[in-house]
Amino acid sequence: MVVPFVILVFVFNYIPLFGWLYAFYDYKPGIPLSQTPFVGLKFFRLVLDSKDDLIRVLTNTIALSMLSILTSPLAVIFAILLNETRSKLFKKTVQTLTTLPNFISWIIVYSLASVIFSSGGLLNQILFKLHWIEDATNVLGNQPATWWFQTAISVWKGLGFGSIIYLAAIAGIDQELYDAAKVDGAGRFQRIMAITVPGIMPTFFVLTLLNVANLLSSFSFEQNFVFYNSLVADKIETLDYYVYRTGIATGDVSFGTAVGMAKSLISIVLLFSVNAVSKRVRGQSVF
Repeated sequence: MVVPFVILVFVFNYIPLFGWLYAFYDYKPGIPLSQTPFVGLKFFRLVLDSKDDLIRVLTNTIALSMLSILTSPLAVIFAILLNETRSKLFKKTVQTLTTLPNFISWIIVYSLASVIFSSGGLLNQILFKLHWIEDATNVLGNQPATWWFQTAISVWKGLGFGSIIYLAAIAGIDQELYDAAKVDGAGRFQRIMAITVPGIMPTFFVLTLLNVANLLSSFSFEQNFVFYNSLVADKIETLDYYVYRTGIATGDVSFGTAVGMAKSLISIVLLFSVNAVSKRVRGQSVF
């Protein structure tokens, strides 16, 4: 039963690794690789020489990814609050409404954000009518607020869907523990802190470690792509978008491949490092 999925992973994740060869050739689109001169580590040296750009995109990537990791407990809190809701109808309604944004395309999310937060958007119109501002504020072009705004959009889009796994973890906690706590006189908050939180901490810990291991790819490329503009370029351009811009948009395939290859190798190192930390701290590895 696992074989079809192994085949899919092999086809879409391992066969494309053949493309790493382009990092060692001065490849020009349209010219066969066999007729392309071999240049060795030339493009890796160029990557190291592009320090200013790399520092900028790495700073953006790590900052946005760290903000995503720091806001991940919100899904835990939301799952606990939702689990404590007594009305099943209200619980299902809230869960449905908060999960729905995850299935909305980033193009539509950007359209909604543009309608609401642009200089002529709904937010500015309301603030003008309330006489709270005199000049329009373009949140989509506000460079200092870029990291926070993008994080808020990510939280809005993924909060409900991210809480599903924690709701499943809560459902797996032995209900007899809650019954015993009630008999001992524990209140609702005490039961949450003594039973629910410890019960879902292993799940939270594993997911957090995986997010740390995936630090260079935590921020969605699709989100980066649709919200990218010249006003916030210096704050929103991440490593994935940098690879796209250099490798595809400008046609420098070899340089873009070298950057992407370096990113993949660093991510692998992070993954095994996090796994070693998990084994040392918890006595149990992630994989």
